[in-house]
Amino acid sequence: MPPLRLRGILLTLCLTPPAWSSLHPECELIFQLQEEERTCLQHIAEQANESSEGCQPFWDAVVCWPHAAFEETVHMGCPAVLSIFGNGTGSVSRNCTSGGWSRPFPPYHVACSVDDDIPETVQSYFTTVKLIYTVGYSISLAVLSVAVFILLLFRRLRCARNFIHVQLFATFILKALAVFIRDAALFSSDDTNHCTLSTFACKASVVFCHYCVMANFFWLLVEALYLNSLLLSSFYQCRPCLWGFGLLGWGVPVLFIVLWIGSRVYFEDTECWDINENSPYWWIIKGPIVVSIAVNFLLFVNIIRILIQKLNPRLIQFNNSSQYRRLTKSTLLLIPLFGTHYMFFNFLPDYFNVNLRLCIELCMGSFQGLLVAVLYCFLNQEVQKEVHLQLLRWQERSYRVVSPAAKGSQMDTPF
Repeated sequence: MPPLRLRGILLTLCLTPPAWSSLHPECELIFQLQEEERTCLQHIAEQANESSEGCQPFWDAVVCWPHAAFEETVHMGCPAVLSIFGNGTGSVSRNCTSGGWSRPFPPYHVACSVDDDIPETVQSYFTTVKLIYTVGYSISLAVLSVAVFILLLFRRLRCARNFIHVQLFATFILKALAVFIRDAALFSSDDTNHCTLSTFACKASVVFCHYCVMANFFWLLVEALYLNSLLLSSFYQCRPCLWGFGLLGWGVPVLFIVLWIGSRVYFEDTECWDINENSPYWWIIKGPIVVSIAVNFLLFVNIIRILIQKLNPRLIQFNNSSQYRRLTKSTLLLIPLFGTHYMFFNFLPDYFNVNLRLCIELCMGSFQGLLVAVLYCFLNQEVQKEVHLQLLRWQERSYRVVSPAAKGSQMDTPF
């Protein structure tokens, strides 16, 4: 089992196991051991005036060993708290010698079937995953920033469709920034104890991260709703519609985040709010995300159905390969825009093939913003045309050269 500092990367998944205890197992282990240590030290203090012969009672960070005579062998059972990670039914022994207590035999991790170390391959895997998603979010952040600048810079590119694209790009940018802020607040040091870390800064970073992730999912939903409205009816750029989309994309996540913050403050103000896998209140955030993914998938299927009908209205019988290519291209373009790939693990158990989930939802997911920006901005013919025309106009102003394309551009009306 990875340590808490490595488990932190699972935060980005926004999908956690449906356990119902009050603490994460690793935190439960730490807190129970601390409680047993206090009890042991109190017991030792009460027996301080008793015989000093033999081996004195002491706490070895796992078990409280009693007073023992020389040459005596003391057997102690595995502490119940270790049953969280092992069988907890073994026993450990120590010999009381003239030189004091001997080392425990067999060692705790052997007697209690607990792995006391993390294999290097596991540590290397989590380090690699963190490196990949850091690179992915960094590249996505840079490319998305350029895409937003282009869409906002040129007046002729300002329309309802690009307005929604800009909002979606903004959520990807905020999501990348939130991941970097969260990592800096929670995982800047390998010695950070996530079971006791509880500061306003770390809680604020976690809340901001969850909000950005929720907003990203809801703007993916807005993209699907908008495209469905275009295919099913005439949709004109109207301020009420855009305000409605804005309220859904930015406002609805605020509502659920506020409810979640209230539940954590009043009912579960533990740690840094970064460990949610044991919390029933986590469904305040997870539930709407799961619903949005499911609705997006249904809208995706409906759009593919409409596209098939439009490609060939005669009972969807394709007559040439070009129709297949058009349908395939449209389908592949919609997958990153709608986040349809999230359906792959949406309704599976949360710990189903964790390694594969990390690769898909973290490594591949970190590049989703890059893919969306490239497909819907840089490869968009309208954007390319407008940028090309602006370059021609710049050449005209700089070198007094008027190109034929620039002359004819006055009659172009992309929207």
